[in-house]
Amino acid sequence: MKRSTLALILSLLPCLELVAAAAPRPNIIVLLCDDLGYGDLSCFAHPSIHTPNLDQLAHDGVRFTDCYSASPVCSPSRAGLMTGRIPNRLGIRDWIPPQSGIFLRPGEITVAQLLKTAGYHTFHAGKWHLNSRTDGTEPTPGDAGFDHWLYTQNNAAPSHLNPANFIRNGQSAGPLTGPSSHLVVAEATRWLDETKRAPDAPFFLNLWFHETHEPVAAADEFLAQYPNDTNLDRRHYFGAATQVDAAIGKLLKYLDDHQLRENTFIFFTSDNGPETLNRYKGAERSYGSPGPLRGMKLHLTEAGYRVPGIIRWPGHAQPGTTSAEPVCNLDFLPTACALAGIAPPGDRPLDGGSLLPLFLGQPVRRSHPLYWQYDFTFSKPWAVSVRDGRWKLLANAALDRFELYDLTADVGEKRDVAAQHPDRVKTMAATMRSLHTEIAAEGAKSGNPSTRQSSAKRE
Repeated sequence: MKRSTLALILSLLPCLELVAAAAPRPNIIVLLCDDLGYGDLSCFAHPSIHTPNLDQLAHDGVRFTDCYSASPVCSPSRAGLMTGRIPNRLGIRDWIPPQSGIFLRPGEITVAQLLKTAGYHTFHAGKWHLNSRTDGTEPTPGDAGFDHWLYTQNNAAPSHLNPANFIRNGQSAGPLTGPSSHLVVAEATRWLDETKRAPDAPFFLNLWFHETHEPVAAADEFLAQYPNDTNLDRRHYFGAATQVDAAIGKLLKYLDDHQLRENTFIFFTSDNGPETLNRYKGAERSYGSPGPLRGMKLHLTEAGYRVPGIIRWPGHAQPGTTSAEPVCNLDFLPTACALAGIAPPGDRPLDGGSLLPLFLGQPVRRSHPLYWQYDFTFSKPWAVSVRDGRWKLLANAALDRFELYDLTADVGEKRDVAAQHPDRVKTMAATMRSLHTEIAAEGAKSGNPSTRQSSAKRE
């Protein structure tokens, strides 16, 4: 590409956000699965699991091969998505146990609050896991900016089928009948039907499904799609993936039937990689796949936090395309702000970047490389990692031992090339240490307790 042409395209990047703001503001939907592995969708090469609706979503939009969550475990990942900030800055460093006093602090600014201020109607349904108590003594999704919410603190109980622990707008919803994901979508479509929105008022749906987290349970109609599998627990896992896919299919049909498809931005992903341990004694049904990646949930190798990613945005996201650009759920808040034509918070560090440049064929503009920290990782001794372009650096907690991987050539992290690239290791390690110091200092002031439980225990 000629230098003049490149300069012209780069000069147009701010215009894309202005165009997005000038056009009718799109509706925005997040579809977040729980513990869904990188290789758990047929459009991400699973050989057996049926996910026709998500396959179609990928066909209609962009499939991201290098999509990341903010953490290899649940609560920090969700905190990152909501705030656009590395969760360690917030003092949310691991899953939030009940009654622990750890929660998303009121001083944080969420994407729902920003969109609500911009005139969006806001809705959350499904898992939350950003507070430790549901008795009203800690912030709820309503405090985080949602007009209407139906949520559980952590997992659906007793399982994905017929859960009895949902809370609707501060009150117990009582026993519900059906798969959790289908209940979440039914609540969303009912809310859309009943909400009296002005004709030009957009909405934000934040749908955080429980599937495929333990305790896994699939309805008979989805078990029936795997008749030749003699392992009932694996059938339940595969069925649960198909079950959430079918719920998403219901939502997509609703959008089509109500002429909402063309002006709706959809981001689908998972909160972290597939389950690592048999922690639900007598009810272990975790058969998630990391695909070609190394590790699982709770690991700082790729499978801990590289997850499926799909964006459908008609008229902008080129249908049927694949992107290898590294993106992260931290990017959602600045992306949503750009879509809504509003500025992201300027009074605190943000760690994500708007994804809108991708739709002009340009990379995400970042202030620093992608960064992760997780002390209870099961890929010991690694506790910190950064990704900068094709390169990934792993470090121990003391930041004095490293491995370097070229993820473009070695997605499975099988060949440590640190010895061949000492200058790159030195540069990336210096960036890592600087970020690590900054983030630790902010996290220490968060107000969240520093004590926490090991993720080896039930999450």
